[in-house]
Amino acid sequence: MTTVNHLIDLIKLGKTGDTTFVGNSVTIGSPHVFGGQVLAQAINAASRTDVKDRILHSMHAYFLEAGDLTKPIEYNVSIVRDGGSFSVRRVTAAQEGTTIFILSASFHKEEEGYNHQIEMPKDIKQPEELLSWTDMLNQFGDAIPSRTKSFIEVERPIEFKPVEVVNPFNKEDLPSFTHVWFKLNGDAQSLDHATKQQILTYISDYNILAAAMNRHASKAHYGNTQTASLDHSMWYFRDFDFDDWMLYSIESPNTSNARGFARGNIFTRDGKLVASVTQEGLMRPIKKK
Repeated sequence: MTTVNHLIDLIKLGKTGDTTFVGNSVTIGSPHVFGGQVLAQAINAASRTDVKDRILHSMHAYFLEAGDLTKPIEYNVSIVRDGGSFSVRRVTAAQEGTTIFILSASFHKEEEGYNHQIEMPKDIKQPEELLSWTDMLNQFGDAIPSRTKSFIEVERPIEFKPVEVVNPFNKEDLPSFTHVWFKLNGDAQSLDHATKQQILTYISDYNILAAAMNRHASKAHYGNTQTASLDHSMWYFRDFDFDDWMLYSIESPNTSNARGFARGNIFTRDGKLVASVTQEGLMRPIKKK
């Protein structure tokens, strides 16, 4: 999967009934189904149940079981409510009868109202000054830890350029934030609003828990810590285009009880706040036997 068209093909589900759909999986380098894929596919299912031309404004989801990459995922949509301004859908994802994921999504008609937003972070490096994951692999491949290397070797439809690059050999705790520029590979012009939201949702599950891991980098890394997305919420504020780099600005206010909490804001390059994200994930130290 190397271009935006491949990603769209993955997200767009096969329809098996009025409110039932089915999709397949593509690995991003982990042994289980990527959470962002299930989020995006579930929103695709919800948006195809006649939401009356309303626009997705929020979703809230829980990951219940690790998904099997080799098995299809069945999505069942419940039409919870169609009101005068809002439509609400509930989506259940299952594999072979076992529920692995649930999501609620709310769609809102376009309305005029007040408008404000926080400012985009200032004084950070621009994408042209940074190395992408591909650049890092090409320049430092032999020095990258094997688990990280195998992850970034996977071909993706998105290019990531982290502003803060963590050196895994420096055993020191880092600030609990990270900034990552991202851009789609391939022609991303003429995408409809719903498709853009689904792609952005897919991307939102990348990098977010890194901010929580950073705070404990002197002792915690992906080789000695079991990690998994537990829940994910997202709010969609403004329309946008994927014609330039976008910034994912992430911070982690808390880790406790083997869980890490992170929240992020996604901006266009010219500073428009497009969406906000929160996630809590498992961060369980692996005990040595």
